[in-house]
Amino acid sequence: MRATRRIAVVGASSNELRPSFDVMRFLVREGFDVVPVNPNEREVLGMPAFPTLAEAVRATGPVDLVDVFRRSELVLSHAHEAIEVRARCLWLQLGVVNWEAARLANEAGLAVVMDRCTAIEWRRVRAEPR
Repeated sequence: MRATRRIAVVGASSNELRPSFDVMRFLVREGFDVVPVNPNEREVLGMPAFPTLAEAVRATGPVDLVDVFRRSELVLSHAHEAIEVRARCLWLQLGVVNWEAARLANEAGLAVVMDRCTAIEWRRVRAEPR
């Protein structure tokens, strides 16, 4: 995570009660350049939301990490997208586990993290001595 600057949040929500809202807000406050991806949103935290990862990358530039807030059974398509846009990491949030997506992304050279929260892990990494 220390080398990550741009994060696409797939499943980003403007609903303040959703975990993706809290995590995205935290990442923005921590200085990450974040782009929301959700076909059902127009804007999240004042930033335009994009219906697909490919459209987000075309409009805003490459991303380092694809942070996925979707049900486990829906993740495979996002793994394909992350590979297509040449992200460096596919990150599946807490409770999201899809071994086929992980294998596919890993075989394409992406780092893969499953069942972990970017906000929790960033707090941990940030607290570690360098």
